[in-house]
Amino acid sequence: MTEKAAVGILAYGSYVPYWRLSRSTIRAATGVGRGSGTRAVAGYDEDSTTLAVEAARDALRTSPIPAQECGGLVLATSSPVYADKTNATALHAALGLPQDAHVADAAGAVRSGIAALLSAMYRPSATLVALSDLRSGPSGSSDEARGGDGAAAFVVGDAGGGELVAELIGVGSASREFLDRWKAPGEPWSATWEERFGEDLYRELGVASVDHALKQAGISVTDVDHLAVTGLSDRAAGRLGRDVGVDRAKVADDLVDRIGNCGAAHPGLLLAAVLDAVGPDQVVAVTVLADGADTLLFRTSPVHRPRVRGVEEQIRGGTGEVSYVDFLTWRGLVERQQPRRPDPDRAVAPATNRQLDWKFGFTCSACLSCGTRHLPPQQVCLRCGTVDSMAPTRLADTPATIATYTVDHLAFSLAPPVVGAVVDFDGGGRFMCELTDLAVDGLAVGQRVGMSFRRVSTTGGIHNYFWKATPLNEERPA
Repeated sequence: MTEKAAVGILAYGSYVPYWRLSRSTIRAATGVGRGSGTRAVAGYDEDSTTLAVEAARDALRTSPIPAQECGGLVLATSSPVYADKTNATALHAALGLPQDAHVADAAGAVRSGIAALLSAMYRPSATLVALSDLRSGPSGSSDEARGGDGAAAFVVGDAGGGELVAELIGVGSASREFLDRWKAPGEPWSATWEERFGEDLYRELGVASVDHALKQAGISVTDVDHLAVTGLSDRAAGRLGRDVGVDRAKVADDLVDRIGNCGAAHPGLLLAAVLDAVGPDQVVAVTVLADGADTLLFRTSPVHRPRVRGVEEQIRGGTGEVSYVDFLTWRGLVERQQPRRPDPDRAVAPATNRQLDWKFGFTCSACLSCGTRHLPPQQVCLRCGTVDSMAPTRLADTPATIATYTVDHLAFSLAPPVVGAVVDFDGGGRFMCELTDLAVDGLAVGQRVGMSFRRVSTTGGIHNYFWKATPLNEERPA
């Protein structure tokens, strides 16, 4: 009998937004709530799709499998921006994946994140899995304060695609139908049952899933070096390590105090944070308590592909403070006075389709005769006049420098003022674009920036996406 090839993680990435909302700010505004720390907040121009793009770009930077060789893409989220339309196709276009890649959503439930990651391990070709979510709740609620926004991504497959960062060695699941947390389609918030009811059930199911995974892997609980637990019951998650007999020192920080619980993306963020810190030949367990329990066991390999910005660096880099009113505005819960100007035009399907590589992939044209880059792409070279002699060149991952900028206090924005800049890309190419995720006071000509996939506007139910520039510095390197 042919021995099964090892499967697991070939590369991984993460994305924690720049903005933070203090729980003390929520308490001061609403008069209710408790707890310290902050939650991560997606910017006014971010959603589950844009967060997933940034995490996936991070994973592909260290992947032995280039984007053009990924055979599949899955987006898992409980907060999809579209219904009745595949959200992952926007990621496919933004990342430049091959046309024959299988693209799908795993949307609707918090458990979909870990489910997508597990199922992708056994696909016939290397697959990119993006876990992304925005979580919140009614004003002053625990869901609002302890929710969070973030994303993680993994390139998974067998060892034939390159040496694994972490091999999957065991899986355990325990499922049971019970009413703990639910949301009817179209409702803005989840409803929950009394917390102690779900806590007891989750502790029982969590122990069962860990036991099943250990049995499949042929190891004991004492062999587990790191345990990361998350889910819909904070209290059950906090006690699972003790319930299964894992030493407290081996239980990873759940990150909730610092960025909140990021729903379907949170197990991915915890796993990425652990992989950032561990050495080779370590057993890592990840357990998710959501409508049952799932436990994945990994053994890390000697391979270490250092990331420029790990989860810890991304958390520390979140220095943008957002007010409570701005947070509600960005979420569409507070409507402010609009400027007396026409609404943005709705994105047009035929035009978008014609310029797909530019609009989603940020792919310019480079003259084959003189090398001049054109943003947006052109058929006639502006320098040497050569016609139809262009090579597509993707600049989404190329750093740039601010040549000049302007601060506009009159143009409408959910996060005024609007900052426009002319940027020069390394290797050539000049482009005028909007800057985002920045403190205007620290802006300067000569500052380094990188491109980020963002939502420009939403009109008529259509989300219009394009690329903006974000500052690069010691806390936020390229």
